[in-house]
Formats: sequence, structure tokens, C-alpha cells
Amino acid sequence: MWARQKRLSDLFDAEDSWTRPLPENYLRADAVLALAMFACSALGLEILRSMGVLGGESAPLWAQYTAMASAAALLALRRRLPLLTGLGATAHLLIIGSVMPLVMGQVSQQVLYFIAVYSAVAWARDRRALVGVAVAIAAALVLWMIWYLALGSGMQQILDSLDDADRSSGLVPPVPAYLVYTALINIVYFGGAAALGIASWRGARRRHALADQAETIEEQAEALRDRAVVDERLRIARELHDVIAHHVAAIGVQAGAARRVMGHDPDAAAGALRTVEESSRSAVGEMRALLGALRSADRTTAAARPPGGSGAASPDDPSASPDHSRSAGHGIADLGRLAASHDSADFTTSVSVVTGTGHPVEEVPPVVGLSLYRTAQEALANVRRHSTADRASMVLRTGEGPGGNPYAEVEILDAGRPRAGTSGSGLGLLGMRERVRSHGGECEIGPRVTGGYRVRVRLPYHPDVEADRT
Repeated sequence: MWARQKRLSDLFDAEDSWTRPLPENYLRADAVLALAMFACSALGLEILRSMGVLGGESAPLWAQYTAMASAAALLALRRRLPLLTGLGATAHLLIIGSVMPLVMGQVSQQVLYFIAVYSAVAWARDRRALVGVAVAIAAALVLWMIWYLALGSGMQQILDSLDDADRSSGLVPPVPAYLVYTALINIVYFGGAAALGIASWRGARRRHALADQAETIEEQAEALRDRAVVDERLRIARELHDVIAHHVAAIGVQAGAARRVMGHDPDAAAGALRTVEESSRSAVGEMRALLGALRSADRTTAAARPPGGSGAASPDDPSASPDHSRSAGHGIADLGRLAASHDSADFTTSVSVVTGTGHPVEEVPPVVGLSLYRTAQEALANVRRHSTADRASMVLRTGEGPGGNPYAEVEILDAGRPRAGTSGSGLGLLGMRERVRSHGGECEIGPRVTGGYRVRVRLPYHPDVEADRT
């Protein structure tokens, strides 16, 4: 007994607390369906009357139409009150089948009962109550068939249709064969409606679960993107400290020198003051660029995650350690040492410098040089982790853009293929793009047409922001 109840409970998902949400404008759609089914029933009734099939129906015409209208009206509530619709359709079938069997037997009415049972199973919000309703419907149909065949006119109709029993040539006698045939039709018919309802409910449940999972994944991805932006801005803040500390120290040294020589060497004092002026101007420009990135609330860059992007440097990477990132000496001059730190027996890195006329690498501001260093650091780490390449090339370029403003650019190329099982999170590339946005630069990150991968970052700077002076 308990095993049978457990099977019924599992069949109708009675222990699932999920409630299937109703779609928008469902009442209007169900009302339209009810009207359409009534129109089909009325048309079918008139066709049967014209064919003379309903000549033996004793009920008046208004009663026949009332029966069809009441059955169709149940469909208007099929999703609002699904269990009541299923019970009502069953009661309607039993009553009309007893008093107006020819009306009940037409195809449109049978389709209507099918939809009602299907809707009860597919849209029931109380799944435990559905088990009781399903058992009640099945029991009612069985009892009605027994009554109809044993006590009603059903057996007489069978005998009338089999007036020439001698024509039967099957293994089973005609009457039992007719009974089995009728029972199987009803089992398949109403069982099919219940099966489709179960499939519909479970399909909706799976779609809801997938939507919840997608929403959770999106929230987690958004949190990761936000954390990547915050981490990158914290790194920028540390770099701001390094850059400003350097300029303030240089200003203090030059101001002290100017004070000592002001009385006996005015030219040297003027030179020192010019250095103070240039350092202060450079500090202000770099501070504005970095603070602009820190204060920005724009998440457009964070939302545009590059497909298949590589992740940030791992915690055990020496180049990504806190002490390493706080070091004030990192810049363009350190690119050679950075490349050498990645060289090994099976991997080499070449470094080349291409300078534009009038724009030596020495004039690149420290903050720009530091950002280019970080870009090369991340790109080389990604090549080692995610590519099959055995060598990489790094090119540093300076020159003038279309508007005449100078720029510094670093490009890292490799010819390898993606290494299986090493796909990153994309947070490292997100950090690169955040840096580029803070400088108003441009970047090209992605696979090359000829094979391999390219990371190219170009950062502009103002002509009056010169290199460090110590």
C-alpha cells in the first residue's frame, strides 16, 4: 500500500514544492480557447444532425447546446482552477454520457475532455491534491464503465452491433473483445492526457531551474567582474602612491638644491626650479589620470568580457606578489628583466624597441610605463599558462598618433595554440582593459589570423609630461 502511494507521489511529483507560474494574459487565452472549442462543437453537432447521426438523440436541441457550452466553459478556468476543471470535466462526461451519449461521443467533446484532464495535471499548483484528484477521476471512470455496461444500455448496444456473431473469426469472443477494446481506448486516451500533463509540468520545472541557474551564474559573474575592477583599482591606487611619492621626493631634493645655490649660482637654482615645475606638472597629470579611473562608476568595460579570456596571475606567481607590484622601479626600463624572468630551457622571449622620431623612450611618463609593464607582465604570464608556444616576442614602440600626440605601445605576440584544460576566467584581460580605459588608450587582444595570440596596448601621453628626473 505504501509502495503504491509512493509511486503515485513520484509520478505526479507530489513532494515538489515548486509552483508553476502562470503566463501573462492566460485568462484571455483560455477564454479564447473555450470559445473556439464551443464553436467546433456546435459545428460538429450541426454536421452530425445533417447526416442524421443524431436522429436517435431524445434530448432537445437547447439541452444539447447547453451541454456543449457548459463543457467549453470549463476550459476558461483550466489554468486558474486546474483541479476543479479536471473534476468538472469528468463529472460532465459521466452525466452527459448517461443522458446524451451521442453528444458526448462526438470528436470535439472528446478533445475538450482530453484538454481538461491534461490541464489539471500540467497546471495543478497543489501536487499532493492532484494525486487524490487523479485517483478520483480514474475510479469514477472505472465505476461508470462498469455501471454503463452492467446495468445500463451499453451491453444492449454491444449486442445490437454484433447481431451476426458468427462472422467473428478472432481468438476472443465478440463481447469480451469489445469490452477490452473499449477499456483500452479509455486507458490510452485519459492516460495519454495525464502523461502529457506530467511531461508539460516537468518541462516547465526544468526550464525554471535552468533560468535560476543562469541567473545565479550571471550574478556570480557580475560579482567576479566587479571584484576584478575593484582589485585593479586598488593596484592603481598603490601605483598612484608610488608615482606621487617619487615626484614629491624629487621636488623636495630639487627645492633643497635651489635653496642652497640661490645666493651664488642663480642659473643652477633656476634649473632646479624648472625641474620642480616639471615634476609637479607631471605629478598632477598622472594623478588626474589615475584618480579618474578610481572614481569612475562605469561598468561598461567590466560587462564586455572577452570570450575565452585568460585569468589573472596566480597567487604563487612571483611577478604578481604584493611586494613585487608595490615596487617603484617597474616601468619600461624593466621590460628586459621581465622577459628574462620568463626564459627557461623550453621558452624564450625576445625584446625589441622601435622609437619614433623625437620620442625617445625616456620621455614616457612613469605611470604610462608602469601600465605597459603590467600589460606585458600579464600577457607573458598568459602565454606561459595557456599557450603551447615555445617563444614570444615583445615590441616596445613610441611615436605620434593622428592628432600629433605621442604614444607608447607594447605588443606581445606568440604563435602557439590554446593549451587544453587551461581556460582562464578572463579577469586578467579585464584588468588590462580597465588600465587602457583609464589612460584613454586603445587595445587589441585576441587570436591572430595567422595563428597564435596578440596583445597590443597603445597609451597616449601629453608632451609636457616627461620622464622621471632624479
